[in-house]
Amino acid sequence: MEPLKALLLLSGVLGALTEFCVIPQMDSQLVQNLGQRLSPWMDRVSSEQLNPSIYVGLRLSSLQAGTKEDLYLHSLKLTYQQCLLGSASSDDSTVCQTKPSGGRLALYLLALRANCEFIGSRKGDRLVSQLKWFLEDEKKAIGHNHEGQLRTSYYQYSLSILALCVHQKRVHDSVVGKLLYAVEHDYLSYQGHLSVDTAAMAGLAFTCLDRFSFNPDLRPRITTAIETVREKILKAQTPEGDFGNRYSTPLALQFLMVSPAPGVELGAACLKARASLQTSLQDGAFQNPMMISQLLPVLNHKTYLDLIFPDCQAPRAMLVPAVEEPSSGHIPQIISVTLEVSSVLPPYRQTFFVLSGSTLEDVLKMAHDIGGFTYGTQASLSGPYLTSVLGKEVGDREFWQLLRVPDTPLLHGIADYKPQDGETIEFRLVRW
Repeated sequence: MEPLKALLLLSGVLGALTEFCVIPQMDSQLVQNLGQRLSPWMDRVSSEQLNPSIYVGLRLSSLQAGTKEDLYLHSLKLTYQQCLLGSASSDDSTVCQTKPSGGRLALYLLALRANCEFIGSRKGDRLVSQLKWFLEDEKKAIGHNHEGQLRTSYYQYSLSILALCVHQKRVHDSVVGKLLYAVEHDYLSYQGHLSVDTAAMAGLAFTCLDRFSFNPDLRPRITTAIETVREKILKAQTPEGDFGNRYSTPLALQFLMVSPAPGVELGAACLKARASLQTSLQDGAFQNPMMISQLLPVLNHKTYLDLIFPDCQAPRAMLVPAVEEPSSGHIPQIISVTLEVSSVLPPYRQTFFVLSGSTLEDVLKMAHDIGGFTYGTQASLSGPYLTSVLGKEVGDREFWQLLRVPDTPLLHGIADYKPQDGETIEFRLVRW
């Protein structure tokens, strides 16, 4: 019995030295309400609006959408097969205008794994090859001496490595090495601020590689990178409890949940983040389907790494459609919103009057119709992405930043943000 006692004592000591990120159960109605917001998005099955992340989020949650969920997966498979692999159909061009990006392809591979499917067929191998080609192209863009720039982002780069890893597909050391170098040299920050969701995705990718013992020659660097990412994310926690901001917190928690740490206050930090998330849910803050799909797994104590060995037989409650509340007869208020653009000549500034509850996109449409304001957008999984304002197109490594004057960056896109009365929204062209 003495050796057993010693082992139990040692286990207790080690357990006391290691902190775990545990998210206590949240009110089931809040979780149900969150899932209900995904339901309308599952009716949008055009190639531009299909979002594999929605399917992944549901499969890693305690909720299911029944037949609608099955039909959504079917639409994903049909569209991605036509867009990425081609088919004998003569009307492919009407179904798929452009091939999905590396990030979308990576999410699609995660969706297949969420349905307990392994890539193994000839078509599947072609999908894997395309994602590996994407990573190789990005590696070449970075350059041998790391003097170049990614064509997309380290978020998509990390997500692609993760997607291949959960399907147990290896990538070359040189590909992983570029991401390691980015972490080691603080390339995941912009203007001195850590991109928490990018860091978290990199951490998840490294953790997956570590669990499979892939890239053994890089093992020491991978272990150190995991520790570095964890340390940086914990330092990025705000006084309110968010990691970076409320919308980067779900991915941060996914990483921290699979990254126990000795000697840090990991448990307390995660409890603080959980309290902030609960407040955000009660306030209805999460409306964007991408953010919801990243949060649902966390609320069910799951992460993307659960896709390594998914439990497709786990019971999930049926998602009950939201009940529309009867109209209260309240007359909407008219509010004023000012649009300001200083990155063009001459500078633009004009005030518009819209109904309260209107989105920023609604304001832009009104400005276009009556104020001569022009803008262009491109569809993305997080909503419409601004590509031009007043004829000024974004160039390489540029984007239109949205700020609430005087200098508060918006955390939402134009389709999600609802301006308040009297606000001035600035459109600022910035480089990254």
